[in-house]
Amino acid sequence: MVSPGADLAATVAAYDPRADRALIEAAYDFAAAAHAKQTRENGDPYITHPLAVARILAGYRLDTASILTALLHDTVEDTSVTLAELERRFGADVARLVDGVTKLGRIELQSEHTKQAENFRKLVLAMSEDIRVLLVKLADRLHNMRTLHFVEKPEKRRRVARETSDIYAPLAERIGMDAIKTELEVRAFREIEPDAYQTIVARLAFLRGQGADLIEEIRADMLRVLAADGVEHAEVSGREKSPVSIWLKMKEKKVEFEQLSDIMAFRVLVPDKATCYAALGSVHSHYRVVPGRFKDYISTPKKNGYQSLHTGVTVPARRNAKIEVQIRTPEMHEVADFGVAAHWIYKQGDTAAKDRRRYPWVKDLLEILDNTGNEAQSFMENTKLALHQDQVFCFTPKGELIALPRGATPVDFAYQVHSAVGDACVGAKINGQIKPLRQPLDNGDQVEIITARGGTPNPAWERFVVTGKARARIRRVVLAKQRAETQETGRGAIARAFRQEGIEATSERVERAAKLLKQGGVEELYLTVGAGHISARDVVYAAEPELRGPPRATDTLALTRARGKPGQTVSVPPRRIGDAADGISGLVAGMPVAFAGCCHPIPGDRIVGIVATGKGVTIHRAECATLTQFASTPERFLDVDWDQAAAPNGQHVARLALVATEEGPALSGITIAIGKHGARLSRLKVKHRASDFVEVEVDVEVTDTRHLSNVVAALRACPGVEEVERAKG
Repeated sequence: MVSPGADLAATVAAYDPRADRALIEAAYDFAAAAHAKQTRENGDPYITHPLAVARILAGYRLDTASILTALLHDTVEDTSVTLAELERRFGADVARLVDGVTKLGRIELQSEHTKQAENFRKLVLAMSEDIRVLLVKLADRLHNMRTLHFVEKPEKRRRVARETSDIYAPLAERIGMDAIKTELEVRAFREIEPDAYQTIVARLAFLRGQGADLIEEIRADMLRVLAADGVEHAEVSGREKSPVSIWLKMKEKKVEFEQLSDIMAFRVLVPDKATCYAALGSVHSHYRVVPGRFKDYISTPKKNGYQSLHTGVTVPARRNAKIEVQIRTPEMHEVADFGVAAHWIYKQGDTAAKDRRRYPWVKDLLEILDNTGNEAQSFMENTKLALHQDQVFCFTPKGELIALPRGATPVDFAYQVHSAVGDACVGAKINGQIKPLRQPLDNGDQVEIITARGGTPNPAWERFVVTGKARARIRRVVLAKQRAETQETGRGAIARAFRQEGIEATSERVERAAKLLKQGGVEELYLTVGAGHISARDVVYAAEPELRGPPRATDTLALTRARGKPGQTVSVPPRRIGDAADGISGLVAGMPVAFAGCCHPIPGDRIVGIVATGKGVTIHRAECATLTQFASTPERFLDVDWDQAAAPNGQHVARLALVATEEGPALSGITIAIGKHGARLSRLKVKHRASDFVEVEVDVEVTDTRHLSNVVAALRACPGVEEVERAKG
């Protein structure tokens, strides 16, 4: 009976006659002995796992070193074997590859506050130093996902599935290994969303039963069409799209399974590039084209080397099914399926040079690696790996991993480390170099925050930070500083006003004035005077009424503030805090307040107050585009919020922007939907009318953002309505 090691060696030798069969058998025997006392979750000997990983790589026709690495990849991590021993028995190349795979295996997605790594930069370096490390790790993860159902603990299965979905599937896609990417996605999806997976699989099985030969019928018709137009030697194959791609499409389009029309994809293989375009013309001339679905990845390949023509058409067979069609050559198909493994072959002489000419991006990567050597900073400047579309992973100088939203800056990083670090931040080093504080961070950056004793946040930071934690802290500290400065201004103004009258501003006089002016205390009185809402002379007259004489010229401004200039029309009458309709916290008592007509804030929105001397405060939504006009005067910003305890369940106006394709039915449905959900339509305006769509602006009266969300959901379900969103001012 042939041993598993000998059988694997024969498989490798079948596609690589130069392979060292004896060394492969020796590696299998060595790994089997090292793992002899270990078993898998299902009770099988542990050696079955590295053997399965090696067979996956053999299916991609990888070199002997990769096969040896697959067999030995867990020996250093899980047994007493050392790297020195591996190097002595199997060579430095294999030992280096095993070390790289071991480092990758140590990276795990942990809770937000305990994300540690030996460090993430080493992970990226290990993967990029030699692409075979990543290929082995992907095969390792693929086999683990195939046997995930043997893991008893549900929380561990979900963690592994989430890690696979978040890290390893995107990595497989990045290097063009579509088959591995798809299988990883599907197996992770089945664990993360089991109900959705079973539902989609059941629906696919039902449709398959209704039209068992539909794919074959379309395939035969497409072959007939291509042959009629003289496209020779074409091969056509069809398949259903994967459950996870169907699920993502349902979420993207916000539709149910039954509303999806393109759940089938067909691939056309033709001999050369010119015939690809001939086949495209044939398909387009015989079937109705779906607009917006054509993409030419042959003239403009993807970064991972993928080339193909993509289009969408409607075929007449059975219910006018919409299908996706991919047209490519066999060479392009090999790259699409195998990705980097299709041409990352470790050869010598002319063959290697030929491969690098055929795949210039491989040459670019090799040059980066050759020029970088062991200089981590240089490598990080030249090659970045985006594991997450919406996150970046950076490091403190001590190696702690910090996860931030994409677009985050060193200021966001500083506040993520600690609020005190953010407050005292005065500069930052990124990968050892001084960089501006507004510099966006990239994956793998090492960030060192430079602090100064007694440092305070700069108000300008709020314009470029992206994390809520940083923005809230900056606003709070800046507003506290501004409040203190405003109070000091008021204190000084009151003291001067008393001196001008020849008396001292004693605490008794100031307290008496604060009470008579209905202020919350002396500090609040200082703040109100400093903000210009009460004159310092009014404080003197409140404390000592006998000093009040004929109206002074200085009182004119106060009267103008309260009553408006003669002949002036006030479009939105200011309301004083304490009115039942306000419900805003963070305002000084007696301060006039109005709601901005540009963005229409309602309870539940994040809001900002803008102070205008003599006019009080205008409340805007935090997302209002009008706020950019005040960027140069951050001292006018006031930190306010909704006082839910004081705010009544009154009606507030929110403005919505809609796009509809059918004006009549859409407008009718809008009014009905708003009324059904307890809101009132107070204004409707057609902003733009075209032949195939109409833009509408409506004002609805609602109680809060939750009420508005229900109204928006109802509007999006109206026939003819394509888009609904809040107007941003």
